[in-house]
Amino acid sequence: MILLLLSLLGSFALFSLMAVGGAITLIPEMHHYVVESHHWMSGQEFAALFAIAQAAPGPNVLVVSLIGWKVAGLAGACVATVGMCGPSSLLCYYVARLWQRWHASPWRRAIERGLAPLTIGLVAGSAMLMSEAANQHWSGWLLCAASTVLAWRTRVNPLWLLAGGALLGFAGWI
Repeated sequence: MILLLLSLLGSFALFSLMAVGGAITLIPEMHHYVVESHHWMSGQEFAALFAIAQAAPGPNVLVVSLIGWKVAGLAGACVATVGMCGPSSLLCYYVARLWQRWHASPWRRAIERGLAPLTIGLVAGSAMLMSEAANQHWSGWLLCAASTVLAWRTRVNPLWLLAGGALLGFAGWI
C-alpha cells in the first residue's frame, strides 16, 4: 500500500508541475496513467469520476481526489490531492514574487499570450478524450454534440445539460 501511495504522490506531483491552466488540462495524461498504464480503473469509471467532479461545486482539481480515492481509498485521495496541489502551489508562490518585478516586460506579455492557446489546446484534448471514453454509441456522440452547441450558443447552465444527459441515460436512450 505504501508503494501505491508513493506512486500516486510522485505521479500527481509531476502532473502538478505540468498543469498549465489547471488540473483539467491534464485529463488525457491522468487517463493514460490510471487507465492504460496501471489499469486501476476502466475508461468508463474514469469518465464517471470526471463527470462527478465536474458536477460537484468546487475546483476542477476534485477529479484528482476522486481518482486517488478510487485507487487507494481515503489515503489515496489525500495523497493524490497533496501531490497535485503542493508542488504547483509552491512554484506559483515563488514565481509570482518574481513575476511582479517584471510587470512591464515585453517577454512577460509574450509568455502570457503564448500560454492562452496552449491551455485551450489542452482543454480541447481533454474534452475529446472524455468524449471517446464516455460515448460508446452514436446516440452518445449526438448528445455530446448537441450539448456542446447548446453550451456554446446559449446561456444554459451546464448543470441542466448534465441533468438532461443523465435523464436520457437513465431512460436507456444513451
